[in-house]
Amino acid sequence: METTVIGPRKTFSLKDIKELWQYRELLYFFTWKDLKVRYKQTTIGILWAILQPFITMVVFTIFFGKLAGLPSDGVPYPIFVYTGLLFWQFFSGALSETSSSLTGNQSIITKVYFPRLILPISSVITKFIDFLVASIILVAMMIYYGYTPYLGGLFIIPLLLLITFMASVGLGLFLSAINVKYRDVRYALPFFIQILLFLTPVIYPASIAGKYSWFLALNPMTGVIQSARAALLGSTPINWFLIGISAIACFIMLLIGIVYFKKVERYFADVI
Repeated sequence: METTVIGPRKTFSLKDIKELWQYRELLYFFTWKDLKVRYKQTTIGILWAILQPFITMVVFTIFFGKLAGLPSDGVPYPIFVYTGLLFWQFFSGALSETSSSLTGNQSIITKVYFPRLILPISSVITKFIDFLVASIILVAMMIYYGYTPYLGGLFIIPLLLLITFMASVGLGLFLSAINVKYRDVRYALPFFIQILLFLTPVIYPASIAGKYSWFLALNPMTGVIQSARAALLGSTPINWFLIGISAIACFIMLLIGIVYFKKVERYFADVI
């Protein structure tokens, strides 16, 4: 009698992509489950996706825009910081959810086989839905302040979302795989995200760094947020070179995350 062993491959290949497509309904299920669990027994539900960046924008506007007097490239500070917060919270929220996606589904991982890549990816897709909902406030703010986005600028937004997606999934895969064995990640990650916020031009323009702007450029989210403001608000010209650097850096980050994830995937059910 032949015995068939079902398990993950040690390396990523085109077969993994085909497998993800075969399990696409499971990806939809996990995404829908994450949304329902997050907003279960809440009064306003998914509207929290709007309130969180909006309230953060108000606080930043008062303390950094009014009291500290930080510049905003000639753009009203509320709309300036909210544009940055949209992409930043997509990235930081997806990173937090992705890093705990395996440990949060421990009971499923230990009982049945399915492509484990589905869990981190579904967490990022959930945050993408939050991004779309929160964008409603940005549209309202642009109407209020009389900003009309450039048509050419709108076409660049999907590219910026793709770059953010690659950064979130790549780093998230790496952290989620480490978190299976070392639970220190859940304590270190919030601190890391908090520090990274101040190293990303969310509450200030990148130009404020002066001769140290190259240091900010090492952060892939710098190119994303700067380009989003340039595209939507016309605050500065679109820096295609910076977008290219961010895209390459995030793609490399994605590859590293996938390679490491696939390398240790076969141990998840035993260690978790």
